Amino acid sequence: MSLSLHPFQFLVVIVAGWVNQHQQAVIEYLRTENAVLKEAHGKRRIRLTDDQRRRLAAKGKPLGRGLLGEMANIVTPDTILRWHRELIRRKWDFSDRWKRVGRPPVAPEVAQLAVEMARENPSWGYDRIQGALANLGFKISDATVGSLLRANGLEPAPRRKRRTSWRTFLRAHWDVLAAIDFTTVEVWTRGGLTTYYLLFVMKLSSRKVYFAGCTPNPDGEWMKQVARNTTDCVDGFLLGSRYLLMDRDAKFTAAFRETLAGAGVEAVLLPPRSPNLNAYIERFMRSVKEECLDRMIFFGEASLRRATNEFIEHYHRERNHQGVGNRLLEPDRAFPTGEIGCRERLGGMLRYYCRDAA
Repeated sequence: MSLSLHPFQFLVVIVAGWVNQHQQAVIEYLRTENAVLKEAHGKRRIRLTDDQRRRLAAKGKPLGRGLLGEMANIVTPDTILRWHRELIRRKWDFSDRWKRVGRPPVAPEVAQLAVEMARENPSWGYDRIQGALANLGFKISDATVGSLLRANGLEPAPRRKRRTSWRTFLRAHWDVLAAIDFTTVEVWTRGGLTTYYLLFVMKLSSRKVYFAGCTPNPDGEWMKQVARNTTDCVDGFLLGSRYLLMDRDAKFTAAFRETLAGAGVEAVLLPPRSPNLNAYIERFMRSVKEECLDRMIFFGEASLRRATNEFIEHYHRERNHQGVGNRLLEPDRAFPTGEIGCRERLGGMLRYYCRDAA
């Protein structure tokens, strides 16, 4: 029995074959294009947005793993199918409708404020902090305050009061704080190269510095005399200061500290190996060394004293300080007009600019 096709059916078969061949050519082109894009990215991961993943998952699921293995180039079939499962999971995710039980969490700004109050006021207990928050319109319990403080490593008021932080101590006594420290310089003398010890005292609030002296042998008697000079009732540099920060150098003897205490200045010993706790005078030491002492060779004590005193004058009257608003500590009278001139100290090593009087 022979089968014959109607001319119209034959035409349909031809058209269907052509369409199938055309679609196959399009698919082959797209696959090649994807492969080229993937090669262009190299081994770098192609990052897709959530919307792009959703579209690929929706289109890839009906194809199945086998056909996806032939078609997919930028991701694996398992990845596309995993995205599809994620779409289904999100469809049935109603967690945003759940009713949460228990007390609502404390707002982050309230929690931060409670912690700040505790740190800034070591004597305040849970009730005191709760009351202060209530004054600002925040209603939380004292137990909640306790939980917030414990979560931030803060102890109850009695123990917290006995452990005042270094920052709190500095802020509370800023105007009556001073610091003292040594630095060393090598000086050529008749006996050869000799190490000289230079002692400086600084008032932290004003950044003003006092050169207490220099010696190759800062013994106990020399240190006691320094204590008497700095606490002199007429012109002592430490007048008005109550605390003097110092490291645990053996040169700061017990007699030195007792002489200070007799004048109403308490010596505050820093922990061992903690220069950051005396950062202001440490920064001054860096300045005097880099800008002056390390750039000179000294022959005898007199030359060392002269250079140091010249730098102290420059430091107070001619050098701007970023820590106090980038201004001069002791400015001379400023002239709005006049010739601009450059003044020098130490043979031009220290320079500053000013206007001459008209």
